[in-house]
Amino acid sequence: MIKSMTGFGKGEASFGTKKITVELRSLNSKQLDLNIKLPALYRQSETELRNLVSQRLQRGKVDVFVTVESQQTETSAHINKEVLAAYAAELREAARYAKLNDAGVGYDSAALQVLMRLPDVVSVEAERVTEEESAALLAAATDAVERLDAFRVQEGAVLIADLLRRVDLIETFREEVVPFEKARTETIRARILDNLSKLGVEVDRNRLEQEMIYYLEKLDITEEKVRLENHCRYFREVAAGEEAPGRKLGFIAQEMGREINTMGSKANESNIQILVVRMKDELEKIKEQVLNIL
Repeated sequence: MIKSMTGFGKGEASFGTKKITVELRSLNSKQLDLNIKLPALYRQSETELRNLVSQRLQRGKVDVFVTVESQQTETSAHINKEVLAAYAAELREAARYAKLNDAGVGYDSAALQVLMRLPDVVSVEAERVTEEESAALLAAATDAVERLDAFRVQEGAVLIADLLRRVDLIETFREEVVPFEKARTETIRARILDNLSKLGVEVDRNRLEQEMIYYLEKLDITEEKVRLENHCRYFREVAAGEEAPGRKLGFIAQEMGREINTMGSKANESNIQILVVRMKDELEKIKEQVLNIL
């Protein structure tokens, strides 16, 4: 099954008063480049999360975003009223001792700002992540991975349809070369004979034929056409039969490019060169699209 390396997936899970959301975004990359961003409280689950994503997605630049929303109004911070009152009494006594006006306008507001910064006035309960909460996080991640994988499959189907269409076009252009190839041979032969006649010199006809045959054989593109046909057939076979053919399809496209370039260098005929340019154009689009295939 052909899969694209680009995709998006989102999974959600609830645990108590918390809503856990996991988002995955992937782009094409030669290897798996995994970047995970999650709250510090859930760092203990990072290894499991990393293993889950890497086993399913294999390749690509993958960004994982974990967000946690609390639906409760209570906070983990508490004001210790007894400690605050004790500090306030000490502060008032010190103010009177220093003959300060503790009944003046703004005293209570200024004093409260000072008191709230003193030790033990505000206490924060350390939050703990239970195994059940970690399981909820992994469940949301699993859902996100499955959705991203389904997105990859859907986009992969579109990609491979486009690639095979372009391979068909290359084969069509290859077949259109045939009539021009035969006419090219006659044109080259006539050009050589015409140039010799203009020189007005006697030549050995047998030797001339041998040299012409040798020259025309060097310009023959039959082998290149056969190899290009084989590469196109192999491209289809790999696309239809392998699980993650992205790299192999890229190698096949490179081989197709070599044969097309050789055909262009041997063309010696304007119509064949035009067809070679069209083949190159389609091949470049194939190479670009193959980079997105897993």
